[in-house]
Amino acid sequence: MDRRSLMKHAGIAGVLAAGIAPAVHAQAAIRWRLASSFPKPLDTIYGGAEVFAKKVSDMTAGKFQISVHAGGELMPPFGVVDGVQQGSVEMCHTVPYYYFGKNEAFAIGAAIPFGMNSRQMSAWMYEGNGRKLMNEFYAKYNMVSFPGGNTGTQMGGWFRKEIKTVADLKGLKFRIGGFAGKVVERLGVVPQNLPGGEIYQALEKGTLDAAEWVGPYDDQKLGFNKVAPFYYYPGWWEGGPEVDFFVNDKALAALPAEYRAIIETAASHAHIDMQAKYDARNPTALKQLVGAKTKILPFPKPVLDASFKASMELYAELSEKNPDWKKIYTDYRAFQKDQILWFRFAESRFDTYMQSVTL
Repeated sequence: MDRRSLMKHAGIAGVLAAGIAPAVHAQAAIRWRLASSFPKPLDTIYGGAEVFAKKVSDMTAGKFQISVHAGGELMPPFGVVDGVQQGSVEMCHTVPYYYFGKNEAFAIGAAIPFGMNSRQMSAWMYEGNGRKLMNEFYAKYNMVSFPGGNTGTQMGGWFRKEIKTVADLKGLKFRIGGFAGKVVERLGVVPQNLPGGEIYQALEKGTLDAAEWVGPYDDQKLGFNKVAPFYYYPGWWEGGPEVDFFVNDKALAALPAEYRAIIETAASHAHIDMQAKYDARNPTALKQLVGAKTKILPFPKPVLDASFKASMELYAELSEKNPDWKKIYTDYRAFQKDQILWFRFAESRFDTYMQSVTL
């Protein structure tokens, strides 16, 4: 009886008893290193890589082990993409917009100001052209990307003074993640791009006037409410920021097909798990921050309007001079327009009503 016939008639128990293990169990042990951009205390965003690594191990019966290293452990937090590109590590977990200095098109793979929310972003990546276009672009850097989480729409950050007008932004030293700095500097802000683990001290010492990270759960852990009293919303530059796993293309190609499929599946699991954690934990943290006298305020509409105008002007300029940007952004924006149309009739109306009633 051949192997296929034996497996069909004997079932898994009989196959194992006969000493014929499924292909994944026959693979040789593999050890990879993953460099994260995030500090260990943030169990949500740093933890996304641990969730991924555990799922890979579980799905390979421990044959494929990926060790996770916090930002700064193997290389600087913002140096992890260089590490993957050069083959120093097999993979990393980071936010693509950190690397807009290499090419502004990196930002579209994570979040751009006044971009898509998390559901729309996942729809573009999985069912639109997002993943295809981004991986065509990332191939220039010897990398393949997989989804690695999403925080959902973020808060707008912590400020040492109240923001009432656009003029209040002028001269403000503001820690803001990656690409969004190119927009706020048009409003007179002095953007600073610091890793998460360095923000508190800079805000406490006055090196920063304001800082944003993610939202209530992470921000409370980092202690920002102790050094800045005003907490603004929404983070219009991060409507649905995707966190990614980047894998060195040669390392990925060298894997057996089963392991490549497992990486893709484990990444999707980590992607969903991250936002579920944020959505579950942010409400409690927000209530605790309010209880600790944090002043939670919306950005004034004139500030949002000025930010939107500056964003659209920047995108038009980039479309003129950066062909990578133009190719990806054109598809991104067309997809977003249809998503906004759909959400207007269902999601937005439902959410608005539910927020008006008492449960």
